[in-house]
Amino acid sequence: MAHSEHAATFLIESRLRDAAAGKTEALYDLGIAYSSGSGGLDVDLIEAHKWFNLAAVNGHERAQQCRAEISDEMTAREIAEAQKQARAWLNETVRRAA
Repeated sequence: MAHSEHAATFLIESRLRDAAAGKTEALYDLGIAYSSGSGGLDVDLIEAHKWFNLAAVNGHERAQQCRAEISDEMTAREIAEAQKQARAWLNETVRRAA
Protein backbone atom coordinates (compact mmCIF):
# COMPACT_ATOMS: atom_id res chain seq x y z
CA MET A 1 0.00 0.00 0.00
CA ALA A 2 1.40 3.39 -0.98
CA HIS A 3 1.96 5.95 1.77
CA SER A 4 -0.82 8.21 0.48
CA GLU A 5 -3.28 5.29 0.40
CA HIS A 6 -2.34 4.39 3.98
CA ALA A 7 -2.81 8.02 5.06
CA ALA A 8 -6.21 8.17 3.36
CA THR A 9 -7.27 4.93 5.03
CA PHE A 10 -6.18 6.25 8.42
CA LEU A 11 -7.97 9.57 7.84
CA ILE A 12 -11.22 7.82 6.90
CA GLU A 13 -10.99 5.37 9.81
CA SER A 14 -10.38 8.17 12.32
CA ARG A 15 -13.26 10.21 10.85
CA LEU A 16 -15.54 7.15 11.01
CA ARG A 17 -14.65 6.66 14.69
CA ASP A 18 -15.39 10.34 15.39
CA ALA A 19 -18.63 10.13 13.39
CA ALA A 20 -19.74 7.08 15.37
CA ALA A 21 -18.97 9.05 18.54
CA GLY A 22 -21.47 11.68 17.40
CA LYS A 23 -19.05 14.34 16.11
CA THR A 24 -20.95 16.24 13.43
CA GLU A 25 -17.80 17.79 11.93
CA ALA A 26 -16.49 14.27 11.21
CA LEU A 27 -19.68 13.47 9.27
CA TYR A 28 -19.16 16.64 7.23
CA ASP A 29 -15.47 15.83 6.65
CA LEU A 30 -16.43 12.41 5.26
CA GLY A 31 -18.90 14.08 2.90
CA ILE A 32 -16.17 16.43 1.69
CA ALA A 33 -13.71 13.57 1.22
CA TYR A 34 -16.12 11.52 -0.90
CA SER A 35 -17.50 14.47 -2.89
CA SER A 36 -14.07 15.82 -3.81
CA GLY A 37 -12.02 12.63 -3.94
CA SER A 38 -9.57 14.12 -1.45
CA GLY A 39 -7.07 11.95 0.36
CA GLY A 40 -6.80 9.51 -2.51
CA LEU A 41 -10.46 8.47 -2.39
CA ASP A 42 -12.55 7.91 -5.48
CA VAL A 43 -15.37 10.41 -5.84
CA ASP A 44 -18.57 8.69 -4.66
CA LEU A 45 -21.61 10.98 -4.64
CA ILE A 46 -23.86 8.40 -2.94
CA GLU A 47 -21.37 8.06 -0.09
CA ALA A 48 -20.87 11.84 0.02
CA HIS A 49 -24.63 12.48 0.13
CA LYS A 50 -24.98 9.95 2.96
CA TRP A 51 -22.40 11.75 5.13
CA PHE A 52 -23.65 15.25 4.28
CA ASN A 53 -27.18 14.07 5.09
CA LEU A 54 -26.11 12.72 8.48
CA ALA A 55 -24.27 15.97 9.28
CA ALA A 56 -27.23 18.05 8.07
CA VAL A 57 -29.64 16.13 10.30
CA ASN A 58 -27.37 17.15 13.18
CA GLY A 59 -27.74 20.83 12.24
CA HIS A 60 -24.55 21.36 10.17
CA GLU A 61 -25.60 24.17 7.79
CA ARG A 62 -22.71 23.83 5.33
CA ALA A 63 -23.50 20.11 5.04
CA GLN A 64 -27.08 21.04 4.11
CA GLN A 65 -25.74 23.25 1.30
CA CYS A 66 -23.29 20.61 0.09
CA ARG A 67 -26.00 17.94 0.11
CA ALA A 68 -28.21 20.19 -2.03
CA GLU A 69 -25.35 20.92 -4.45
CA ILE A 70 -24.45 17.29 -5.08
CA SER A 71 -28.12 16.27 -5.24
CA ASP A 72 -28.29 18.26 -8.49
CA GLU A 73 -25.75 15.84 -9.99
CA MET A 74 -27.49 12.67 -8.76
CA THR A 75 -30.43 10.62 -9.99
CA ALA A 76 -33.46 10.06 -7.77
CA ARG A 77 -32.38 6.42 -7.41
CA GLU A 78 -28.89 7.46 -6.23
CA ILE A 79 -30.37 9.88 -3.68
CA ALA A 80 -32.75 7.18 -2.42
CA GLU A 81 -29.79 4.78 -2.04
CA ALA A 82 -27.79 7.42 -0.13
CA GLN A 83 -30.75 8.02 2.21
CA LYS A 84 -31.15 4.28 2.75
CA GLN A 85 -27.45 3.95 3.59
CA ALA A 86 -27.67 6.92 6.00
CA ARG A 87 -30.57 5.29 7.84
CA ALA A 88 -28.71 1.96 7.98
CA TRP A 89 -25.60 3.67 9.38
CA LEU A 90 -27.68 5.46 12.02
CA ASN A 91 -29.43 2.23 13.02
CA GLU A 92 -26.11 0.36 13.24
CA THR A 93 -24.46 3.15 15.26
CA VAL A 94 -27.37 3.37 17.68
CA ARG A 95 -27.40 -0.41 18.09
CA ARG A 96 -23.63 -0.44 18.83
CA ALA A 97 -23.99 2.38 21.36
CA ALA A 98 -26.82 0.64 23.23
